[in-house]
Parts: sequence; C-alpha cells; structure tokens
Amino acid sequence: MFESLKRWYHSTLLRDARIPFHLWQQSIEELVALKRLNSRQLIRLRKLAGLFLREKKFSAAAGLELSEKMIVQIAAQACLLILNRGLGDFDGWHEVIVYPDAFIVDYEHVDEAGVVHSSERTLGGEAWGRGPVILSWADVDPVRQNTRQPASNVVLHEFAHKLDMLNGVANGMPVLNQDMQREDWTRIFNCAYERLLRGLEHGHHVSIDPYAAHSPAEFFAVVSEYFFMAPLHLKKHYPGVYEELKKYYRQNPLADS
Repeated sequence: MFESLKRWYHSTLLRDARIPFHLWQQSIEELVALKRLNSRQLIRLRKLAGLFLREKKFSAAAGLELSEKMIVQIAAQACLLILNRGLGDFDGWHEVIVYPDAFIVDYEHVDEAGVVHSSERTLGGEAWGRGPVILSWADVDPVRQNTRQPASNVVLHEFAHKLDMLNGVANGMPVLNQDMQREDWTRIFNCAYERLLRGLEHGHHVSIDPYAAHSPAEFFAVVSEYFFMAPLHLKKHYPGVYEELKKYYRQNPLADS
C-alpha cells in the first residue's frame, strides 16, 4: 500500500515539475558533461532536474540576474551525479545561492598552540553540510567553462561534496552502495591520494588537478569531475578509482560515449 502511494505521489510530482521541453533543450545544448548521454538517459535526467528544481530554492546574490536557463543548467549538471542513484542523495538541505563572480569567504582555524587565525579565501563554489550550495556563475557559465581546463566543472565538484556529506562529514568516503566494499574503496582511494601527494612533494607533474591534494574530500570531488568530464584520462591514470566511481555512480561514461 505504502509503495503504491509513493509511486503515485512521485508520478504526480513529475507531471507538475516537468521542465518545458524548449527550455530544457536550450539549456543543455551547451553542457559538455551531458553530450555522452543517450535519449533515454536525457529523459530521466530531465525528470530528475525538474524534481530537483521543485525541492530546492535558487537565490541570486550580489545583483546577479538569474535566468531560468541558468537555473536549469545548474540543476541538470547536479542531477547528472545522481542519474542512476536518486534524488534522496540531495536530501537535508534546501538552497542553491549563485553569485555573479568568485566570492570571498572568511575562515577561522585554531593552531596547535590554541591561537585563533582568521583568513579570507576567494572561491568559485562551496558546499555546506546542511546548508546551501554556493556557486559563482563566472565559474559555472558553460560558455566560459568550455574555454577552461576540460575536466573542470564546479557544479559537479560542489555537488559531489554534498554526496560526500551524506554521512555527516566531507571526508572522501560517501555512503557506498550495498554491493560495494568499504575496504576496497578505502584501499584504492588512499593509495591514489598518497600517490598524488608524493608526486607533488617531489615536484613531479601530476595527472589531475593538484587541488585534489588538499584533502581526501577534495580528491573525491576532483576525481568525480574527471569521471564525468574526462573519463578516459581518469581511467588511464587512476584505473582503480575509475572502477570504484563507476560502481558508486552506477554509470560508465566510457561505455556511453
């Protein structure tokens, strides 16, 4: 009884939340991350993105004029991560805030002597545990995106952090699927992360964005970008990581391309 009611509820939501086809087509034509998807996958993504837009509030900051197309472009890329997982992975928070350009965030940290230090960082995106995802449109804009590093995608990066935070903290260990082994994930990701750190310590050229070395959480977010944006590159240099992400996201970008 409960399952049938649940199916009815979600089918009703889908009818009410469907993104108009013309707007959808106009929005996704510039999104490189979606080029590999077939028609069936795009239909599913459109449904997911419509539900996402129904559940999340989009707010413009610092004078930005946020258009419907911009909102759909963000939602479509965010939902690519959960295409074969489900919208429940984005439960527990309610807002996406978009700035026109990079924004400044104040940080405080306490050193080993107990002294509090304040600092500022300029960011293109940030994800808070139970709070919003914050994005800079200058970094999201697909037109500008296509002229930058091919694997870079701030939407995928920040929403990967949201997936990582489902277990309460961003630590590079998201809630794994039942058919996955925590020991395998930990071993493969730890080895890959340590290899990246060693390469940077020795001044070697590394095969992915060095920002991934900031923490295991950033490593997970960066390799998630590569998984969708440059899957062949990721599989060549980090085959074990690629295979784990394939199981986690329940997608295989190389088979779909």
